[in-house]
Parts: sequence; structure tokens; C-alpha cells
Amino acid sequence: MKKHTKIALSLFICMLQLVPLYIALTVSLKGQTDRSSLWSLTATPVWMNYVTAFVTGNLFRAFVNTAVITLFSSLLVILIGSMSAFPLARNASPLNRSVNTFILSIMMIPGLSLLVPLYVLLVKFHAVSTYWGIVPVHVVFNLPLAIYMYGNFVRTIPRELDEAALIDGCSIYSVFFRIVLPLLKPVTVSVLILTSVAVWNDYQYSLYFLQKPAMQVLTLAISSFFAQSGSDPHVAAAAAIMSIIPVTIVYVVLQKHFVKGMLEGSIK
Repeated sequence: MKKHTKIALSLFICMLQLVPLYIALTVSLKGQTDRSSLWSLTATPVWMNYVTAFVTGNLFRAFVNTAVITLFSSLLVILIGSMSAFPLARNASPLNRSVNTFILSIMMIPGLSLLVPLYVLLVKFHAVSTYWGIVPVHVVFNLPLAIYMYGNFVRTIPRELDEAALIDGCSIYSVFFRIVLPLLKPVTVSVLILTSVAVWNDYQYSLYFLQKPAMQVLTLAISSFFAQSGSDPHVAAAAAIMSIIPVTIVYVVLQKHFVKGMLEGSIK
């Protein structure tokens, strides 16, 4: 495939990805009585849609809830995933290979198939509509991919570094936290972005496990504008635009490390 063809194909794919975002932007700036095409920008933007979305949808509280859940879920996935992948990658025993296979097989299980037993378990522990109930759910479903990525990256780090540190008197924990973990920065950024985006955009688990209005997250706040009594797509689009700003900023800032981590973790 020629270079120009690749560039044209890449631009076409990017355009397809940007179409929903563009339509959401145009809809968010139009009033209820505006019946113009979704593709056309309005001459008189209705910025009040953003104010209405923020106030009516209680987006501030939803932002806080989503940020707290995303932060703790991502940190736990990074910590547990990296610590689990280190011994699994360093000790290639039959047992560890079986554990790795089991972890990869978990990724094949549809999350919704476990919805009922998870709900029953959270009800039994009085964890419905709580941070400490929803965070472990996100951690469990994001851990397999994190362990897989960390494991591939740890295998690229020379064992001689571990041995030298152990000879110098470091414990195995010191070897991990002082030697290995700093070298995992690229893949850590990749895990951080993948996990945070998945948790930030989650709807299915939040819908069933966060039932109290005070625990509402952004996806639930946006869906609240589509009710049986009526819908307001303009305000919903405004809420959606505001909700994607934080994760977009994080991705733009960490993009360089994200690409490096994905490439090094998959190739080496």
C-alpha cells in the first residue's frame, strides 16, 4: 500500500471517528425549536443548554463521583496489576503459566453475564450505591488486561537488575518498588488511560450498582435527559460534551507515553 493511500485511509478513519463528536457539538448549541440539519452549525448558539445540563443534571456531583471512582479504580488496578505481573513474569513455572492462562480466559467472559451474582453479592454486603462497592467491581474487570500488559513489559527488563539489587541487600519488595516499578512508567501510563477511560465511560455497572441519586455518575446523569415523559437531546449533548473534556485532556497530556507503552509492551 502506497504512502499516500495510507494517509488518505487514516484521515478517512479519523473523520468517521469525529462525526459523532461533531454532531453532538452542533446539537448542543441548538434550541428546542431548531429543526435545521444535524450537520449545520447554528448562527445563534444556545449556550444555555450547557448551564441547564450542569444545573438540572447535577453534573458537579456527577463529576465528583465519577472522578473519585475512576481515581481509586485506576490506582488499585495499577498497584495490584503490576505487583501480580512481576512474579508471574519472573518465574516461568507451570503453575504461573496456568495462572496466566486463567487470567487471559477471564477477559473472554462478558461482564453482563455476571451482573446478577455481583448484584446479589453487593446487596449481601450492603455495598450497593457505595464507593467501596463499585470500585472493586471496576478493578476486577480491568485487572486481567493490566496484568497481561505488565507481564509482557516485565519480561523485557533484564533479570540481572533484580540479582544485582538482591546482592546489594535489597528485599524482593525493594527490588520491585525501587528498581522495576520506575521502569514500568510507559506501560503504567497505558494501563492508566485504558482503565480510567473504561471506568469513566461505564454505564452498565453504574446503572445497577449506583441507585441513589447522590451516587449518580456522568453516564447516568446524561441518560437522565432521556426519560419516558420526554427527552431533551440538546441538553444531553451539552452534558456529553462536558463529560468528555477531562479524559480528553488526560489523553492529550499522556499521549506520548501511552503510544510508547503500547508498542513496547506488545513488541518486545
